[in-house]
Amino acid sequence: MLAKTPDPLDLMVGAKIRIFRTHCGMSQGDLAGKIGVAFQQVQKYEKGINRVGASRLSRIASVLGISIGELFESSEEKSAGPKSPFRLLAERDALRVLTAFARTTDPRVRRAIARLVKSVADQQPRVKSSIPRPAAAKRRERRRRIQPRA
Repeated sequence: MLAKTPDPLDLMVGAKIRIFRTHCGMSQGDLAGKIGVAFQQVQKYEKGINRVGASRLSRIASVLGISIGELFESSEEKSAGPKSPFRLLAERDALRVLTAFARTTDPRVRRAIARLVKSVADQQPRVKSSIPRPAAAKRRERRRRIQPRA
């Protein structure tokens, strides 16, 4: 049996739930408690794995202080694919970085921050998850200790 892939609309709604939740400074557990589900269910909604029913969607919008319509893209906007700004904002810490950047008013500082982030990103190998893998970090640490110093 083939694994079901999440519907693009479910992915987009989940990403927007995450964006609005993090913007409100709310944890998955906080949102889950206010809508009457386990935090794991909120994780599944945000990843698009589980669909959000109409009544639950209404409760989520109410808790987040938004209209249900704000969780859906307008008909003019296209795909919620991996390069979509909404999907990028749903990444862990992305909204926090953007909010802090917006508070910076000096154009030179803004350009320096953008160059710094770009140079760090260009040096990092591409990974699927934004969460560091402990086993990989341990292997790197062991290699550093084993390598002889010149």
